[in-house]
Amino acid sequence: MSALPPNAPIPKLTPLNNLIFASRWLQLPLYLGLILAQCVYVFHFWVELVDLIGAAMGNADSLKHIIDAVSVPNAPRPTKLTETIIMLVVLGLIDVVMISNLLIMVIVGGYETFVSRMHLEGHPDQPEWLSHVNASVLKTKLAMAIIGISSIHLLKTFINAAAYDEKTLMWQTLIHFAFLLSAMAIAFTDRIVMSTHKH
Repeated sequence: MSALPPNAPIPKLTPLNNLIFASRWLQLPLYLGLILAQCVYVFHFWVELVDLIGAAMGNADSLKHIIDAVSVPNAPRPTKLTETIIMLVVLGLIDVVMISNLLIMVIVGGYETFVSRMHLEGHPDQPEWLSHVNASVLKTKLAMAIIGISSIHLLKTFINAAAYDEKTLMWQTLIHFAFLLSAMAIAFTDRIVMSTHKH
C-alpha cells in the first residue's frame, strides 16, 4: 500500500473497487487466530519449563513428563535427568520460541503489508524490520526462520542419532538442505527484482 503525498486529496473509489479493497479485512480473523495460536505456544512453553524445573528439583511426575516428551522410539528410556535430556528439552523450548517469532513476523508484518497500516513510526518498540517490510522482505525472513526451526529439529535428531536408521537421518538432512536452497533462491530472486527496479 503506497502512501499518498501529505496534502494530496484522497481519490474516491467506485462501489465495486471499494468492496474489493475492503475485502482485505477478511484476513483479520486469520491474524486473530494466529494470536490465539501464539497463546497456545506460550502455555506450552511454560508447561515444559515448569516440568524441567520440577524434574531438576526431584519431582517424579515432572521427570516422567519430561522423559515422555523427549524419548525416542527404539531407544533406551532414561531413568533420571541427564545432560542429554536437559539439552533436548531446552532445544524444544528454543524451537517454541523460534516458531513464536515466526508467528509474530506473520501477524505483524502480514497485517501491516496486506491489511492496514499500524502507524508505529516513532514508537520506541517498533521492530527494526517493520520499517521496511514488504511482501518480499517478509518472505525472506520467513524462509530464514523456517531454516532455524529445521536446524533445531535436525540437531535434536543427531543427538539421538543412534535411535534412527540411516535412511531417516539422510532424508532429514536432505530436507534441511532443500530449505536452505529454497531460501537462497528466494533471496537471489529478490535481489534480481530489486536490481531491475533500480535500473
